[in-house]
Amino acid sequence: MTRVLITIDTELSAGLHQQGVSLTDNIAASIDARTAQGDYGVGWMIDRFDAHGLTGVFFVDPMPALVYGPGFLADIVGAIVARGHEVELHIHTEWLAWAKRSPVAAGVRPNIGDYRLDDQRALLDLARGLLINAGAPPPSAFRAGNFGANDDTLRALAQLGIAYDSSFNAAMADTVCAIDLPADAIEPVARQGLVVAPVASLRDIGDGMRPAQICALSAREMRELLRHAARERLSAQVIVTHSFELLDRRRTRPNRLTIRRFEAMCAEIARNPALKSCGFRDFGAAAIVAEASGAAPLAADRLRSLARMAEQLGSNLVYERGLAGG
Repeated sequence: MTRVLITIDTELSAGLHQQGVSLTDNIAASIDARTAQGDYGVGWMIDRFDAHGLTGVFFVDPMPALVYGPGFLADIVGAIVARGHEVELHIHTEWLAWAKRSPVAAGVRPNIGDYRLDDQRALLDLARGLLINAGAPPPSAFRAGNFGANDDTLRALAQLGIAYDSSFNAAMADTVCAIDLPADAIEPVARQGLVVAPVASLRDIGDGMRPAQICALSAREMRELLRHAARERLSAQVIVTHSFELLDRRRTRPNRLTIRRFEAMCAEIARNPALKSCGFRDFGAAAIVAEASGAAPLAADRLRSLARMAEQLGSNLVYERGLAGG
């Protein structure tokens, strides 16, 4: 049985804040994914999970509470917890630029992995407290904003008793993701005192890695990745999306392509008896590492990749350049 974790980075937009967008409007665009055609954010995703009998893991970024105060965070966390889904810890350190107080003196850096170990621990401890005070259970898992973590991040998490990290993304391993794992790591592995659950990925043409993210894989690619995982009996696979990922880049209209991909992913997980939707709290760290199969990622397929590229081009023309009516 392959466990599948559908993870949603749930975060306000620092860019919108910098443009002067209000907290209310930022929540509408980034958390609710509100459009004239309806909402396609956290609430909509939970509705689809519930319809398919799936679990959502929402990595919630509490750092904007340093700017706006903690009140808004309780509404976001409470809505997820009340419906039985999982809230875990996420951090975007760029919010320190506007924070009323900061636990570190090192200034604003793009990623948590850019800080020293003791500063990382202080930031993680502060963020964990904000999330718990907002009504979340003590987090058992963490993901760095931008996947910008390193091995010191893992050490800091272990010192704080957080059992899982999901910041390793092979597609980012040559840039901001500095966790020392091989690029083809696709199953949970013990490292630095905790378990790293990498973002699932497949090989792309050119021997690069393509992450299992709603905006990055076609419905066909996601389906084949999941079936490969089931066939090879991978211990667990982590899928990524964002609370606003089903909108166009301006966050004003629904993107029907990513919505269809999301629906297709949910349907595939629900109907495949060899796949089990779960959260990080549903399996033991030792067991998930021991059950790793060691199988290689799904191999590249030129036609499959080219079909996705053509699909993406069409989507960009329709949803990103204003050629669709909604």
